[in-house]
Amino acid sequence: MNDRASAVELAALRREHFRLVASVSTRWMDDDVYGHVNNVVYYSYFDTAVNGYLIAATGTDIRTLPAIGIVAETSCRFLQEIAFPDRVQPGLALERLGHSSVIYRIGLFRNDEEAPCALGRFVHVYVDATTRRPVSVPELIRGVVSALPAAAES
Repeated sequence: MNDRASAVELAALRREHFRLVASVSTRWMDDDVYGHVNNVVYYSYFDTAVNGYLIAATGTDIRTLPAIGIVAETSCRFLQEIAFPDRVQPGLALERLGHSSVIYRIGLFRNDEEAPCALGRFVHVYVDATTRRPVSVPELIRGVVSALPAAAES
């Protein structure tokens, strides 16, 4: 999801544009004083969606790889409120696979709704686990990320 995405393009996104990953249950404590999930919790959903997918798809504890993904950038467009006791189903799409980085588009879907309630952008830069210097995206990661649907052009 880049800055050029129009409201019309965003409104057209549906579940079918993403690979859905494991559901996340909202918790009582996620709601803020305004009666909806606090914005910081959305970023937790993004982390859980991306890293949960990578672990499940590779069958590997990605924390033990010689190269690890460091979050370099995240953003979120809030489209509709989420509140306890909603169930959130994140979906992933691939915006860009570079030499040392992966850019994901994340759709958060509330309960059984077809339209996303939030759209996120999540950038992983791969670094050597010891030196923290940028390296190529590991082939194991590259393979499972390449299997994600391409993010619709925006």
